[in-house]
Amino acid sequence: MTVSDSGSYVNDGAEGSILPMDDGDIYVCQDGPRDAPALLLMHGSASSTRSWDPMVPLLTGSHRVIRIDLLGHGRSAKPADRSYALPDQARRVGAALDRLGVEHAIVVGHSSGGAVATALTEQRPDLVTALAFINTGPSLAAFIPQESAAIGPSQWPPTDEQIRQFASTGFSRPGYEIPRELLDEVRAMTHHTLTATMQATRHYMEQQALPDRLTVLGKPLLVIFGEDDRRWRSSSASDYRAVPGAKVELLPGLGHSPLLEDPPRTAAPLLAFTAMHAVRVG
Repeated sequence: MTVSDSGSYVNDGAEGSILPMDDGDIYVCQDGPRDAPALLLMHGSASSTRSWDPMVPLLTGSHRVIRIDLLGHGRSAKPADRSYALPDQARRVGAALDRLGVEHAIVVGHSSGGAVATALTEQRPDLVTALAFINTGPSLAAFIPQESAAIGPSQWPPTDEQIRQFASTGFSRPGYEIPRELLDEVRAMTHHTLTATMQATRHYMEQQALPDRLTVLGKPLLVIFGEDDRRWRSSSASDYRAVPGAKVELLPGLGHSPLLEDPPRTAAPLLAFTAMHAVRVG
């Protein structure tokens, strides 16, 4: 990866840049033809745009793929004095898309990224044409409590082993090895941004379950769920059927992160969905 004087990144053909925002710089990465329908990929908690790396080549044939590091994550700023509430994160995403000249986008969220995508749709229904979730729990009742010990401020930054233990429930495919860059992304966070962003997701879902929020929004919805998820009960995916027209796809043998564990199997239903709902540019 190289960084130009203008703050732009070039990495394996992808174009990344830092967008200065009122409450902290936001990193944005774009792949694929700029005149193709926009597909926004939202990462989950303690993750970044890099979590989508294996999926991107499968999507750029028919989409302008946009990835954003939420404030507090990845290459975006990590201020200690800004709000990490999901509506504020969604507002920043909307502002970033405005800067990029995006008028319509299908928004895909992995895990808590689906909650951010929901908040964005609540704020900007004109911008979001359809939603796709990958292993996004519908409500806190679906959450599987974790046994791993919490990483305290005095232990920060954590060791590789601590991060692997923390992240272990994010994967279920036998023999899958967590990529080094994802370990580095967790370590690059501050303890404050890690805890504040996770608490923000919990607070948003405590206020109202996602299917209830989505029902009133009236957007096409695809839910993809690794059947062996160790963080959210995969049976809870059926809760999304309360949303009129929602389509639910279970992926046997995969866990919480099918986008990393088996990108082709994850991309197949997503591409079928986007082909139906993409808005052409121009």
